[in-house]
Amino acid sequence: MSADLFYLTLTAGLAVVLWIPYIVGLVTSRGMLKAEDYKTLPKGSVPDWVERANRTHINLVESLPSFAALVLVAHVTNTANGTTALAAAVFFWARVAHAVVFYLGVPYLRTLVFTAGFVAQLVIFWQIIG
Repeated sequence: MSADLFYLTLTAGLAVVLWIPYIVGLVTSRGMLKAEDYKTLPKGSVPDWVERANRTHINLVESLPSFAALVLVAHVTNTANGTTALAAAVFFWARVAHAVVFYLGVPYLRTLVFTAGFVAQLVIFWQIIG
């Protein structure tokens, strides 16, 4: 497996587990859902970190398709190289850092690590079209 595909796989795995803190936070703050709650989710406040956990997961779910498409296109068109491998690694680690700083509510740093992941995608894109 190429490094690009390896980091795509790790990123997909990260997306698979990022919902867990949100669900744990919901259950610990609101309790288990009752049968009637499945029709209309219960209203009520949850701790800020629970909301941030949800937003972290959603943010990765929104970014994953473009990253996956770029990595797969680079792989299929044989434009994957050391630069795309490095960019894929940067994207993955930036998303890990993004999750941590978003959960913790660290201002500004979240934007910086998100931007690092965005730039990594641009690098892969430029390698494909260049």
